Amino acid sequence: MNSQINELDLLKTLDRDHVWHHLTPGAAARKGLPMFVRGEGLRLWDSEGREYLDASAGGVWVTNVGYGRTEIADAVREQLAQLNFFAGSMGNAPAAAFAEKLLDKMPGMSRVYYSNSGSEANEKAFKMVRQIAHKHHGGRKSKILYRERDYHGTTLAALSATGQAERRAQFGPFVPGFVEVPHCCEYRTQYPESNDYGIRAADAIEEVILREGPETVGAIILEPITAGGGIITPPEGYWPRVREICDRYDILLIMDEVVCGVGRTGKWFGYQHYPVQPDIVTMAKGLASGYAAISCTVTTERVFDLLQEEAGDTLGYFRDISTFGGCLAGPAAALANMKILEEEGLVENSQRMGEYLLAGLHALKEKHPVIGDVRGKGLFAGLELVQDRMTKTPVDESVAIAIAGACKQMGVLIGRTNRSFEGFNNILNFSPALTATAEQIDQILTTLDKAISQVCG
Repeated sequence: MNSQINELDLLKTLDRDHVWHHLTPGAAARKGLPMFVRGEGLRLWDSEGREYLDASAGGVWVTNVGYGRTEIADAVREQLAQLNFFAGSMGNAPAAAFAEKLLDKMPGMSRVYYSNSGSEANEKAFKMVRQIAHKHHGGRKSKILYRERDYHGTTLAALSATGQAERRAQFGPFVPGFVEVPHCCEYRTQYPESNDYGIRAADAIEEVILREGPETVGAIILEPITAGGGIITPPEGYWPRVREICDRYDILLIMDEVVCGVGRTGKWFGYQHYPVQPDIVTMAKGLASGYAAISCTVTTERVFDLLQEEAGDTLGYFRDISTFGGCLAGPAAALANMKILEEEGLVENSQRMGEYLLAGLHALKEKHPVIGDVRGKGLFAGLELVQDRMTKTPVDESVAIAIAGACKQMGVLIGRTNRSFEGFNNILNFSPALTATAEQIDQILTTLDKAISQVCG
Protein backbone atom coordinates (compact mmCIF):
# COMPACT_ATOMS: atom_id res chain seq x y z
CA MET A 1 0.00 0.00 0.00
CA ASN A 2 2.79 2.45 0.91
CA SER A 3 4.50 1.80 -2.43
CA GLN A 4 1.22 2.59 -4.24
CA ILE A 5 0.84 5.85 -2.29
CA ASN A 6 4.45 6.81 -3.01
CA GLU A 7 3.95 6.06 -6.72
CA LEU A 8 0.83 8.22 -6.86
CA ASP A 9 2.60 11.07 -5.07
CA LEU A 10 5.43 10.83 -7.59
CA LEU A 11 3.01 10.84 -10.53
CA LYS A 12 1.18 13.89 -9.17
CA THR A 13 4.51 15.68 -8.78
CA LEU A 14 5.51 14.76 -12.34
CA ASP A 15 2.11 15.93 -13.58
CA ARG A 16 2.43 19.26 -11.77
CA ASP A 17 6.02 19.84 -12.90
CA HIS A 18 5.93 18.62 -16.52
CA VAL A 19 2.42 18.38 -18.02
CA TRP A 20 1.05 21.47 -19.72
CA HIS A 21 -2.70 21.19 -19.11
CA HIS A 22 -5.45 22.30 -21.46
CA LEU A 23 -7.43 25.46 -20.62
CA THR A 24 -5.74 25.73 -17.23
CA PRO A 25 -4.06 28.84 -15.79
CA GLY A 26 -0.56 28.21 -14.49
CA ALA A 27 -1.50 29.24 -10.94
CA ALA A 28 -4.13 26.51 -10.77
CA ALA A 29 -1.80 23.91 -12.23
CA ARG A 30 0.95 24.77 -9.72
CA LYS A 31 -1.43 23.96 -6.86
CA GLY A 32 -1.88 20.48 -8.32
CA LEU A 33 -4.90 19.23 -10.24
CA PRO A 34 -7.12 16.23 -9.53
CA MET A 35 -5.85 13.05 -11.11
CA PHE A 36 -8.59 10.66 -12.16
CA VAL A 37 -7.55 7.02 -12.06
CA ARG A 38 -10.70 4.97 -12.78
CA GLY A 39 -14.13 5.26 -14.35
CA GLU A 40 -17.25 3.14 -14.59
CA GLY A 41 -20.55 4.24 -16.12
CA LEU A 42 -20.98 7.87 -15.06
CA ARG A 43 -18.67 7.43 -12.05
CA LEU A 44 -15.07 8.60 -11.71
CA TRP A 45 -12.55 8.07 -8.91
CA ASP A 46 -9.52 10.27 -8.30
CA SER A 47 -6.13 9.38 -6.84
CA GLU A 48 -7.39 10.28 -3.35
CA GLY A 49 -10.24 7.78 -3.60
CA ARG A 50 -12.95 10.43 -3.99
CA GLU A 51 -15.92 9.44 -6.13
CA TYR A 52 -17.64 11.79 -8.61
CA LEU A 53 -20.68 11.60 -10.84
CA ASP A 54 -19.63 13.01 -14.21
CA ALA A 55 -22.36 15.22 -15.69
CA SER A 56 -19.94 16.64 -18.29
CA ALA A 57 -19.13 13.51 -20.38
CA GLY A 58 -15.41 13.75 -19.76
CA GLY A 59 -15.38 17.53 -19.39
CA VAL A 60 -15.89 18.18 -23.12
CA TRP A 61 -18.96 16.17 -24.25
CA VAL A 62 -17.10 12.98 -25.24
CA THR A 63 -17.94 9.86 -23.21
CA ASN A 64 -21.41 9.18 -24.65
CA VAL A 65 -21.55 5.50 -23.60
CA GLY A 66 -19.78 6.07 -20.27
CA TYR A 67 -16.59 4.77 -18.71
CA GLY A 68 -15.29 1.22 -18.33
CA ARG A 69 -16.68 -0.25 -21.56
CA THR A 70 -14.49 -3.31 -21.86
CA GLU A 71 -16.23 -4.36 -25.08
CA ILE A 72 -14.86 -1.27 -26.86
CA ALA A 73 -11.39 -1.72 -25.34
CA ASP A 74 -11.44 -5.39 -26.42
CA ALA A 75 -12.50 -4.48 -29.96
CA VAL A 76 -9.65 -1.96 -30.23
CA ARG A 77 -7.09 -4.40 -28.85
CA GLU A 78 -8.23 -7.17 -31.20
CA GLN A 79 -8.02 -4.88 -34.21
CA LEU A 80 -4.61 -3.45 -33.29
CA ALA A 81 -3.19 -6.92 -32.76
CA GLN A 82 -4.41 -7.92 -36.24
CA LEU A 83 -3.52 -4.66 -38.04
CA ASN A 84 -2.92 -1.30 -36.41
CA PHE A 85 -2.21 1.08 -39.27
CA PHE A 86 -1.87 1.78 -42.91
CA ALA A 87 -2.29 5.20 -44.52
CA GLY A 88 -5.80 6.14 -45.55
CA SER A 89 -4.77 5.96 -49.20
CA MET A 90 -5.56 2.24 -48.89
CA GLY A 91 -8.68 0.46 -47.63
CA ASN A 92 -9.29 -1.40 -44.38
CA ALA A 93 -12.15 -3.45 -43.00
CA PRO A 94 -13.27 -1.43 -39.93
CA ALA A 95 -13.28 1.87 -41.87
CA ALA A 96 -15.47 0.36 -44.59
CA ALA A 97 -17.81 -1.33 -42.11
CA PHE A 98 -18.23 1.77 -39.96
CA ALA A 99 -18.83 4.02 -42.98
CA GLU A 100 -21.78 1.82 -43.95
CA LYS A 101 -23.20 1.85 -40.39
CA LEU A 102 -22.77 5.61 -40.08
CA LEU A 103 -24.31 6.48 -43.44
CA ASP A 104 -27.30 4.31 -42.60
CA LYS A 105 -28.06 6.87 -39.86
CA MET A 106 -27.63 9.82 -42.25
CA PRO A 107 -29.99 9.67 -45.25
CA GLY A 108 -28.74 11.86 -48.08
CA MET A 109 -25.07 11.55 -47.15
CA SER A 110 -22.77 9.11 -48.97
CA ARG A 111 -19.03 9.59 -48.29
CA VAL A 112 -16.93 9.40 -45.11
CA TYR A 113 -13.49 10.98 -44.76
CA TYR A 114 -11.56 9.91 -41.63
CA SER A 115 -9.29 12.02 -39.43
CA ASN A 116 -8.65 12.46 -35.69
CA SER A 117 -10.36 15.44 -34.06
CA GLY A 118 -13.24 17.84 -34.54
CA SER A 119 -10.83 20.63 -35.46
CA GLU A 120 -9.29 18.45 -38.14
CA ALA A 121 -12.70 17.33 -39.46
CA ASN A 122 -13.65 20.99 -39.91
CA GLU A 123 -10.29 21.78 -41.52
CA LYS A 124 -11.01 19.07 -44.10
CA ALA A 125 -14.40 20.64 -44.82
CA PHE A 126 -12.77 24.05 -45.28
CA LYS A 127 -10.19 22.62 -47.66
CA MET A 128 -12.96 20.96 -49.67
CA VAL A 129 -14.74 24.31 -50.00
CA ARG A 130 -11.56 26.12 -51.05
CA GLN A 131 -10.64 23.48 -53.62
CA ILE A 132 -14.17 23.51 -55.05
CA ALA A 133 -13.84 27.29 -55.38
CA HIS A 134 -10.65 26.89 -57.43
CA LYS A 135 -11.93 24.01 -59.57
CA HIS A 136 -15.39 25.34 -60.35
CA HIS A 137 -15.57 29.07 -59.56
CA GLY A 138 -12.26 30.52 -60.67
CA GLY A 139 -11.10 30.73 -57.05
CA ARG A 140 -13.66 33.41 -56.17
CA LYS A 141 -16.26 31.47 -54.17
CA SER A 142 -13.88 30.84 -51.28
CA LYS A 143 -15.31 32.75 -48.31
CA ILE A 144 -16.68 30.69 -45.44
CA LEU A 145 -19.29 32.16 -43.11
CA TYR A 146 -19.47 31.23 -39.43
CA ARG A 147 -21.85 32.27 -36.66
CA GLU A 148 -21.26 34.41 -33.62
CA ARG A 149 -21.13 32.21 -30.47
CA ASP A 150 -20.37 28.97 -32.38
CA TYR A 151 -17.10 27.07 -31.80
CA HIS A 152 -15.41 24.99 -34.51
CA GLY A 153 -12.01 24.04 -33.18
CA THR A 154 -8.60 24.99 -31.93
CA THR A 155 -6.41 25.04 -35.06
CA LEU A 156 -5.87 28.42 -36.67
CA ALA A 157 -8.37 27.93 -39.51
CA ALA A 158 -10.97 26.39 -37.18
CA LEU A 159 -10.41 29.23 -34.72
CA SER A 160 -10.76 31.69 -37.59
CA ALA A 161 -14.28 30.27 -37.97
CA THR A 162 -15.10 30.52 -34.26
CA GLY A 163 -17.46 33.19 -32.97
CA GLN A 164 -16.06 33.43 -29.44
CA ALA A 165 -13.88 36.47 -28.85
CA GLU A 166 -12.04 35.22 -25.74
CA ARG A 167 -11.22 31.90 -27.44
CA ARG A 168 -9.61 33.85 -30.28
CA ALA A 169 -7.86 36.52 -28.22
CA GLN A 170 -4.07 36.76 -28.73
CA PHE A 171 -4.00 34.02 -31.41
CA GLY A 172 -4.33 36.24 -34.49
CA PRO A 173 -3.78 37.21 -37.20
CA PHE A 174 -6.35 34.75 -38.48
CA VAL A 175 -6.85 32.96 -41.78
CA PRO A 176 -8.45 35.36 -44.29
CA GLY A 177 -11.77 34.60 -45.93
CA PHE A 178 -13.80 33.73 -42.83
CA VAL A 179 -16.75 36.06 -42.18
CA GLU A 180 -19.00 36.20 -39.11
CA VAL A 181 -22.82 36.22 -39.20
CA PRO A 182 -25.09 37.10 -36.23
CA HIS A 183 -26.14 34.54 -33.61
CA CYS A 184 -29.66 33.12 -33.20
CA CYS A 185 -30.04 33.14 -29.40
CA GLU A 186 -33.67 34.13 -28.95
CA TYR A 187 -33.14 34.78 -25.23
CA ARG A 188 -30.75 37.57 -26.21
CA THR A 189 -32.56 38.70 -29.32
CA GLN A 190 -30.91 41.32 -31.51
CA TYR A 191 -34.27 42.00 -33.22
CA PRO A 192 -36.83 42.91 -30.54
CA GLU A 193 -39.06 44.46 -33.21
CA SER A 194 -39.40 41.14 -35.08
CA ASN A 195 -42.43 38.87 -34.59
CA ASP A 196 -40.68 35.91 -36.23
CA TYR A 197 -37.24 35.70 -34.68
CA GLY A 198 -36.15 32.48 -36.43
CA ILE A 199 -36.79 33.87 -39.90
CA ARG A 200 -35.25 37.23 -38.99
CA ALA A 201 -32.10 35.60 -37.57
CA ALA A 202 -31.69 33.51 -40.74
CA ASP A 203 -32.29 36.54 -42.96
CA ALA A 204 -29.36 38.21 -41.18
CA ILE A 205 -27.17 35.57 -42.84
CA GLU A 206 -28.49 36.59 -46.25
CA GLU A 207 -27.67 40.21 -45.47
CA VAL A 208 -24.02 39.24 -44.88
CA ILE A 209 -23.97 37.20 -48.11
CA LEU A 210 -25.29 40.16 -50.10
CA ARG A 211 -22.80 42.50 -48.43
CA GLU A 212 -19.84 40.21 -49.24
CA GLY A 213 -21.14 39.25 -52.68
CA PRO A 214 -22.80 35.84 -53.24
CA GLU A 215 -20.23 35.04 -55.92
CA THR A 216 -17.50 35.12 -53.20
CA VAL A 217 -19.20 32.91 -50.58
CA GLY A 218 -18.68 29.16 -50.86
CA ALA A 219 -19.98 27.78 -47.57
CA ILE A 220 -21.37 28.43 -44.13
CA ILE A 221 -20.50 26.36 -41.06
CA LEU A 222 -23.00 26.16 -38.19
CA GLU A 223 -23.65 24.02 -35.14
CA PRO A 224 -27.19 22.56 -35.19
CA ILE A 225 -27.41 23.49 -31.52
CA THR A 226 -24.69 25.86 -30.33
CA ALA A 227 -22.65 24.02 -27.69
CA GLY A 228 -19.87 25.89 -25.88
CA GLY A 229 -21.46 29.17 -26.90
CA GLY A 230 -24.37 28.61 -24.55
CA ILE A 231 -26.45 25.51 -25.48
CA ILE A 232 -28.51 27.60 -27.90
CA THR A 233 -31.38 25.76 -29.60
CA PRO A 234 -32.39 27.33 -32.93
CA PRO A 235 -35.64 29.30 -33.04
CA GLU A 236 -38.59 28.00 -35.04
CA GLY A 237 -38.25 28.48 -38.79
CA TYR A 238 -34.51 29.11 -38.65
CA TRP A 239 -33.14 26.01 -40.31
CA PRO A 240 -35.51 25.80 -43.30
CA ARG A 241 -34.77 29.44 -44.12
CA VAL A 242 -30.99 28.85 -43.79
CA ARG A 243 -31.24 25.95 -46.26
CA GLU A 244 -33.32 28.08 -48.62
CA ILE A 245 -30.72 30.86 -48.51
CA CYS A 246 -27.87 28.42 -49.17
CA ASP A 247 -29.70 26.96 -52.18
CA ARG A 248 -30.48 30.43 -53.54
CA TYR A 249 -26.81 31.44 -53.63
CA ASP A 250 -25.18 28.01 -54.25
CA ILE A 251 -23.57 27.93 -50.82
CA LEU A 252 -22.57 24.66 -49.14
CA LEU A 253 -24.06 24.07 -45.69
CA ILE A 254 -21.53 22.52 -43.28
CA MET A 255 -23.12 21.13 -40.11
CA ASP A 256 -20.68 20.87 -37.19
CA GLU A 257 -21.96 17.87 -35.20
CA VAL A 258 -18.76 17.43 -33.20
CA VAL A 259 -20.70 17.88 -29.93
CA CYS A 260 -24.32 17.20 -30.94
CA GLY A 261 -23.68 14.07 -32.99
CA VAL A 262 -24.09 10.39 -32.15
CA GLY A 263 -27.10 10.58 -29.85
CA ARG A 264 -26.30 13.50 -27.57
CA THR A 265 -29.49 15.44 -28.43
CA GLY A 266 -31.90 12.48 -28.47
CA LYS A 267 -31.49 11.79 -32.19
CA TRP A 268 -28.49 10.36 -34.01
CA PHE A 269 -27.57 13.86 -35.15
CA GLY A 270 -28.69 17.26 -33.96
CA TYR A 271 -29.72 18.51 -37.41
CA GLN A 272 -32.24 15.65 -37.62
CA HIS A 273 -34.51 17.50 -35.19
CA TYR A 274 -35.10 20.07 -37.93
CA PRO A 275 -36.22 20.09 -41.59
CA VAL A 276 -32.77 20.67 -43.07
CA GLN A 277 -30.36 18.63 -45.20
CA PRO A 278 -26.65 19.52 -44.94
CA ASP A 279 -24.03 19.16 -47.66
CA ILE A 280 -21.17 18.34 -45.27
CA VAL A 281 -21.36 17.03 -41.69
CA THR A 282 -18.39 16.94 -39.32
CA MET A 283 -18.24 14.85 -36.15
CA ALA A 284 -15.83 13.58 -33.46
CA LYS A 285 -16.19 13.38 -29.62
CA GLY A 286 -18.99 10.84 -29.06
CA LEU A 287 -18.13 8.99 -32.27
CA ALA A 288 -16.03 6.55 -30.22
CA SER A 289 -16.78 7.96 -26.74
CA GLY A 290 -13.10 8.71 -26.17
CA TYR A 291 -11.91 5.11 -26.50
CA ALA A 292 -9.90 6.06 -29.59
CA ALA A 293 -9.17 9.24 -31.55
CA ILE A 294 -11.45 9.52 -34.56
CA SER A 295 -13.37 12.15 -36.49
CA CYS A 296 -15.30 12.09 -39.75
CA THR A 297 -16.12 14.59 -42.46
CA VAL A 298 -19.21 13.22 -44.21
CA THR A 299 -20.39 14.58 -47.55
CA THR A 300 -23.09 14.16 -50.14
CA GLU A 301 -22.22 12.48 -53.42
CA ARG A 302 -22.47 15.89 -55.11
CA VAL A 303 -19.64 17.28 -52.97
CA PHE A 304 -17.59 14.14 -53.59
CA ASP A 305 -18.12 14.47 -57.36
CA LEU A 306 -17.03 18.11 -57.31
CA LEU A 307 -13.64 16.98 -56.00
CA GLN A 308 -12.82 14.33 -58.59
CA GLU A 309 -10.16 14.80 -61.26
CA GLU A 310 -10.93 15.27 -64.93
CA ALA A 311 -8.81 14.05 -67.83
CA GLY A 312 -5.40 15.70 -67.67
CA ASP A 313 -6.15 17.39 -64.34
CA THR A 314 -3.52 15.87 -62.07
CA LEU A 315 -4.36 18.22 -59.17
CA GLY A 316 -8.14 17.93 -59.40
CA TYR A 317 -8.85 15.31 -56.75
CA PHE A 318 -8.94 16.05 -53.00
CA ARG A 319 -5.21 15.91 -52.24
CA ASP A 320 -5.39 15.68 -48.48
CA ILE A 321 -4.20 13.21 -45.86
CA SER A 322 -4.58 12.70 -42.14
CA THR A 323 -1.76 10.51 -40.90
CA PHE A 324 -3.61 8.95 -38.00
CA GLY A 325 -6.83 8.84 -39.99
CA GLY A 326 -5.17 5.62 -41.08
CA CYS A 327 -5.11 4.17 -37.57
CA LEU A 328 -7.62 1.33 -37.38
CA ALA A 329 -8.26 1.86 -33.66
CA GLY A 330 -10.68 4.71 -34.47
CA PRO A 331 -13.20 2.93 -36.69
CA ALA A 332 -12.90 -0.25 -34.60
CA ALA A 333 -13.85 1.72 -31.49
CA ALA A 334 -16.59 3.58 -33.36
CA LEU A 335 -18.14 0.30 -34.53
CA ALA A 336 -18.20 -1.08 -30.98
CA ASN A 337 -19.51 2.24 -29.68
CA MET A 338 -22.38 2.28 -32.18
CA LYS A 339 -23.27 -1.33 -31.33
CA ILE A 340 -23.70 -0.29 -27.67
CA LEU A 341 -25.79 2.73 -28.64
CA GLU A 342 -28.07 0.55 -30.75
CA GLU A 343 -28.38 -2.50 -28.50
CA GLU A 344 -28.95 -0.49 -25.31
CA GLY A 345 -31.27 2.06 -26.94
CA LEU A 346 -29.12 4.94 -25.72
CA VAL A 347 -30.28 7.48 -28.30
CA GLU A 348 -33.84 6.90 -27.09
CA ASN A 349 -32.65 7.05 -23.49
CA SER A 350 -31.01 10.39 -24.23
CA GLN A 351 -34.37 11.73 -25.36
CA ARG A 352 -36.27 10.35 -22.32
CA MET A 353 -33.73 11.30 -19.69
CA GLY A 354 -33.14 14.62 -21.43
CA GLU A 355 -36.80 15.51 -21.01
CA TYR A 356 -36.52 14.51 -17.34
CA LEU A 357 -33.38 16.62 -16.88
CA LEU A 358 -34.88 19.68 -18.59
CA ALA A 359 -38.08 19.37 -16.49
CA GLY A 360 -35.92 19.32 -13.36
CA LEU A 361 -33.94 22.35 -14.49
CA HIS A 362 -37.16 24.26 -15.18
CA ALA A 363 -38.31 23.39 -11.65
CA LEU A 364 -35.05 24.82 -10.27
CA LYS A 365 -35.67 27.96 -12.31
CA GLU A 366 -38.92 28.44 -10.44
CA LYS A 367 -36.99 28.25 -7.18
CA HIS A 368 -33.83 30.24 -7.98
CA PRO A 369 -34.12 33.75 -9.49
CA VAL A 370 -30.49 33.56 -10.65
CA ILE A 371 -31.57 31.13 -13.40
CA GLY A 372 -32.64 33.28 -16.32
CA ASP A 373 -33.09 30.65 -19.03
CA VAL A 374 -33.11 26.86 -19.47
CA ARG A 375 -32.16 25.47 -22.91
CA GLY A 376 -31.32 22.19 -24.57
CA LYS A 377 -32.33 18.94 -26.23
CA GLY A 378 -31.66 15.42 -25.06
CA LEU A 379 -28.87 15.03 -22.52
CA PHE A 380 -27.49 18.38 -23.62
CA ALA A 381 -28.75 21.20 -21.42
CA GLY A 382 -27.70 24.62 -20.20
CA LEU A 383 -28.65 27.24 -17.64
CA GLU A 384 -28.02 30.93 -18.25
CA LEU A 385 -27.41 32.76 -14.97
CA VAL A 386 -28.49 36.39 -14.58
CA GLN A 387 -28.45 39.11 -11.95
CA ASP A 388 -31.97 40.17 -12.84
CA ARG A 389 -34.54 38.38 -15.00
CA MET A 390 -36.08 41.59 -16.28
CA THR A 391 -32.84 43.13 -17.54
CA LYS A 392 -31.16 39.74 -18.25
CA THR A 393 -27.89 41.20 -16.98
CA PRO A 394 -25.48 38.26 -16.81
CA VAL A 395 -23.87 37.28 -13.53
CA ASP A 396 -20.13 37.67 -13.26
CA GLU A 397 -18.33 34.53 -14.39
CA SER A 398 -17.12 34.08 -10.81
CA VAL A 399 -20.67 33.03 -9.90
CA ALA A 400 -20.73 30.26 -12.49
CA ILE A 401 -17.23 29.19 -11.40
CA ALA A 402 -18.34 29.07 -7.76
CA ILE A 403 -21.46 27.00 -8.51
CA ALA A 404 -19.49 24.51 -10.60
CA GLY A 405 -16.87 24.36 -7.83
CA ALA A 406 -19.52 23.72 -5.18
CA CYS A 407 -20.98 20.90 -7.27
CA LYS A 408 -17.52 19.37 -7.59
CA GLN A 409 -17.03 19.55 -3.82
CA MET A 410 -20.29 17.64 -3.48
CA GLY A 411 -19.16 15.00 -5.96
CA VAL A 412 -20.81 16.09 -9.23
CA LEU A 413 -18.85 17.42 -12.22
CA ILE A 414 -20.68 19.91 -14.45
CA GLY A 415 -19.52 22.17 -17.27
CA ARG A 416 -19.62 25.91 -17.85
CA THR A 417 -18.67 28.44 -20.51
CA ASN A 418 -14.97 29.02 -20.00
CA ARG A 419 -13.09 32.08 -21.32
CA SER A 420 -15.36 32.32 -24.35
CA PHE A 421 -17.13 35.69 -24.16
CA GLU A 422 -16.27 38.82 -22.28
CA GLY A 423 -19.11 39.37 -19.80
CA PHE A 424 -21.13 36.33 -20.89
CA ASN A 425 -19.33 33.35 -19.34
CA ASN A 426 -22.49 32.82 -17.32
CA ILE A 427 -23.80 29.48 -18.57
CA LEU A 428 -23.71 26.10 -16.82
CA ASN A 429 -23.69 22.98 -19.01
CA PHE A 430 -25.00 19.46 -18.33
CA SER A 431 -24.16 16.49 -20.54
CA PRO A 432 -24.09 13.17 -18.67
CA ALA A 433 -23.40 9.97 -20.57
CA LEU A 434 -26.36 8.67 -22.55
CA THR A 435 -26.67 5.78 -20.10
CA ALA A 436 -27.87 8.18 -17.39
CA THR A 437 -30.69 6.96 -15.13
CA ALA A 438 -33.43 8.93 -13.41
CA GLU A 439 -31.62 8.42 -10.11
CA GLN A 440 -28.43 9.91 -11.51
CA ILE A 441 -30.33 12.86 -12.98
CA ASP A 442 -31.88 13.38 -9.54
CA GLN A 443 -28.40 13.46 -8.00
CA ILE A 444 -27.30 16.10 -10.50
CA LEU A 445 -30.38 18.23 -9.83
CA THR A 446 -30.22 17.90 -6.05
CA THR A 447 -26.53 18.81 -6.03
CA LEU A 448 -27.10 21.78 -8.31
CA ASP A 449 -29.95 22.99 -6.09
CA LYS A 450 -27.69 22.91 -3.05
CA ALA A 451 -24.80 24.56 -4.90
CA ILE A 452 -26.93 27.46 -6.13
CA SER A 453 -28.35 27.96 -2.65
CA GLN A 454 -24.83 27.90 -1.19
CA VAL A 455 -23.42 30.42 -3.68
CA CYS A 456 -26.41 32.68 -4.29
CA GLY A 457 -28.35 32.42 -1.04
